[in-house]
Amino acid sequence: MFFSCRKTIFANKYNALIFTVMYWTLELASYLDDAPWPASKDELIDYAIRSGAPLEVVENLQELEDDGEPFESIEEVWSEYPTTEDYFFNEDEL
Repeated sequence: MFFSCRKTIFANKYNALIFTVMYWTLELASYLDDAPWPASKDELIDYAIRSGAPLEVVENLQELEDDGEPFESIEEVWSEYPTTEDYFFNEDEL
């Protein structure tokens, strides 16, 4: 569910095509938990670099489409990011 390949290469003797696929894991996305939301693509990239996030986080952010509107939360960056609603439990039992 959280894992996939970053680069897939198809080649023949005449040419090579490289398709880059952005991937997120819970660990990678966690580096953006404390990002200054809402934030533009450039602000998120700057934050990831300054906070020491792995290169994969920066590369994933660079792959995002930028329509000029700020991202309101991590869910807009990675739609599969688990939220507290994803963990259904009875608080009385804790």
